[in-house]
Amino acid sequence: MTIKYSIPAVLLALLGTGFAQSVDGAQYNNPTAGPPASFFAAATTIPVAALQTAAAKASTAASDATYPINGDSGAKKVTIHSDWSKFSEHLSGSQIWMLTATELITRARQANHGNPDGQPETNFGALAAYEVPFIVIPDKFGTTYQSVLTGNNIGAMFYGIYGDTDGDTPQVIGEASWLMARTCFPNDDLNGNSGHGKVDVTYILFTGKEAVLPSSALNKNYVTNFSTLRSMGDKLMTSLAKNLNLVSGGSSPTTTTGSVPTGGSCSWAGHCAGASCSNENDCSDDLVCKSGKCASS
Repeated sequence: MTIKYSIPAVLLALLGTGFAQSVDGAQYNNPTAGPPASFFAAATTIPVAALQTAAAKASTAASDATYPINGDSGAKKVTIHSDWSKFSEHLSGSQIWMLTATELITRARQANHGNPDGQPETNFGALAAYEVPFIVIPDKFGTTYQSVLTGNNIGAMFYGIYGDTDGDTPQVIGEASWLMARTCFPNDDLNGNSGHGKVDVTYILFTGKEAVLPSSALNKNYVTNFSTLRSMGDKLMTSLAKNLNLVSGGSSPTTTTGSVPTGGSCSWAGHCAGASCSNENDCSDDLVCKSGKCASS
């Protein structure tokens, strides 16, 4: 569904390419030592500007989908949209989309594992806000769609996970972990009491089993394998772009700079034969990593 307002972030504006990265999350659980943006940024082959434009045209509101961006009287309200929820082409299994367009990060959740309310746990664990890029959605919405939003669903374009809900009165939308918020807006000094004031963020949230970060890549507190988060996110975003006809179906898609990925067609743009890699998780389909390049096994 689309939250008319935007995801993990300037998500749709600030991208980078990282290398495979398995981590000891505890080493990054510090407000000044979080993992770098390259660990969870989308590939440069994702047509970010075009996706941002497409999301702005969303018009089909989901149920229980309008929320204020903060708890102030008269705060602007935004609506979650579901225009892209029925896509299936280019997706395996019964994958569906939930597009969240949320328009901003109102505050950064911090504390040891989660939020400034002092609660020790997040909905699907006790996520460390300094180490895990996660977003927060209103509890009512999460409950309404809990059959497809089972927790740890991937969002884009800085890839993060749906990690918590907001149960305050009123319930608000647009919060994110300390890591996600400060990565998207590094000059705003965001924290639990200071939010990003502009409505300029887009959350794209995916549903379905293939959009849930597996336990092999995270535990109760930390993301333990950022390469898995990144590779799953790139696959989902490439499929979304194909469904929207923003890239050609089976051929090398153009990027925002007009270049094409190496090696012709494959299902994961930018990770085809000849693309740089650190291990096989960086390569599409049955390709493996040989001497730093994706190649046939």
